[in-house]
Amino acid sequence: MAFSKEYLTEQRNAEWRVELRQQIKNKERTEIERVKMPELDPVKRAKEQRIEVNIGLSKEQAVLEARRCMDCVNPTCIDGCPVSINIPKFIKNIERGDFPEAAKALKETNTLPAVCGRVCPQEKQCEASCFYTQKLKKPPVAIGYLERFAADYERESGQMSLPEVAEPNGIKVAAIGSGPASLAFAGDMVKAGYDVTVFEALHEIGGVLKYGIPEFRLPNNTVDAELDILTKMGVNFKKNFIVGKTASFDDLKEMGFKAFFVASGAGLPNFMNIPGENFNGILSSNEYLTRVNLMNASDENFDTPVLYGKNVAVIGGGNTAMDSVRTAKRLGADRSMIIYRRSRQEMPARIEEVKHAEEEGIEFMNLHNPVEYFSDEQGRVNRMRLLKMELGEPDASGRRRPVPIEGSEFDIPVDLVIVAIGVSPNPLIPAALPELKVSRWGTIEVDMETMQSSIPELFAGGDIVRGGATVILAMGDGRRAAAGMDDYLKSSKY
Repeated sequence: MAFSKEYLTEQRNAEWRVELRQQIKNKERTEIERVKMPELDPVKRAKEQRIEVNIGLSKEQAVLEARRCMDCVNPTCIDGCPVSINIPKFIKNIERGDFPEAAKALKETNTLPAVCGRVCPQEKQCEASCFYTQKLKKPPVAIGYLERFAADYERESGQMSLPEVAEPNGIKVAAIGSGPASLAFAGDMVKAGYDVTVFEALHEIGGVLKYGIPEFRLPNNTVDAELDILTKMGVNFKKNFIVGKTASFDDLKEMGFKAFFVASGAGLPNFMNIPGENFNGILSSNEYLTRVNLMNASDENFDTPVLYGKNVAVIGGGNTAMDSVRTAKRLGADRSMIIYRRSRQEMPARIEEVKHAEEEGIEFMNLHNPVEYFSDEQGRVNRMRLLKMELGEPDASGRRRPVPIEGSEFDIPVDLVIVAIGVSPNPLIPAALPELKVSRWGTIEVDMETMQSSIPELFAGGDIVRGGATVILAMGDGRRAAAGMDDYLKSSKY
């Protein structure tokens, strides 16, 4: 009886995993302390826009941390992962020192492991579902750090493996936008044999990974390396191409595309609509971060204009707010502040990002809300009025609602204000398809199991559906859309 290569590999994997469990008792594993991520010195890094804060684990640190993994019979950590990484499998490969095999295991379901290892909120997802967290009430296995280690080791070794790709089936499909949702979709579809083209409106591929996340958190060369893998797998990328403007959906259909995945994001910034908000020096986090991250405004070799400030206030408490306030600090702000209307406990930003910001000298003005801006004679903002808040009863989000304290207003000097209070969906695609069902918020309505829209051949995911979400949730949407589209194309005559 002949066995497939995949079957024999899995059998060997099962055997060495049993051996690993026998070599170290569970009690010994639980006594190992969770690894701490090595970081750059806060004083030095707060001046460096393009140098990553987290240094990464050494081989020795990674292997020791991997030994903490219990290789549970029912690994709940996988349930906490939106892209269903086989977490024990990749971690046990690290434990036995086979780092390239760990990277291969990651890429079975994750198109962007080096990205996810850096920016995913593991503390709310896989690590929150870890046996240590759930049963032992101890710090979870550092799944994110280990994911980053395996992906970085493979890239730095110069021997990046390519996931297996099925024989081409000749069916053309398109992804609109090149952010994490589209990249995950494209990876799964090209694996299944489809001819995939990703259309990007901007001059760089990567979407929010390039324009929204600073290099001190996610270096561009890390993103580029993962994009290179997709290119080698057969994904086509078209830049400077606006679907709905450069070409219509009918044009694309004439070019032979049979189905579409829309992941055009949520790039429309929200503002508070308070007096003085139109003064010079008040801008959205989208504009600010795009100028610095994508258009190299912080590099003296480029002439991209950007506003600098000595007293910078960032309005909001999410990861984008942290990215903006830390960027302002790196661009020379003397005072760089977070203004957030709720308490520290309610801030949606990752714990690590808040910690890093605090270490770098960022001020936190929690339970404060701006109510008015003032300007100098040239119309440049020079002062903001804040109102103190207190927490009331929980609102629909489950967080306690901020309530104004009457008569608590006071003014502070500011010369740059960055508003990071969320975004709205990009309206271009719904405008190009009047028959497409959208919500009252402008998001595309889909079946969340298949990500199929009211137009059968059109699927959607990421921020254009969610209105604003994490990288990994967008990637989960992309994977579900790929499975849904595959089923649709196989069962219809399109």
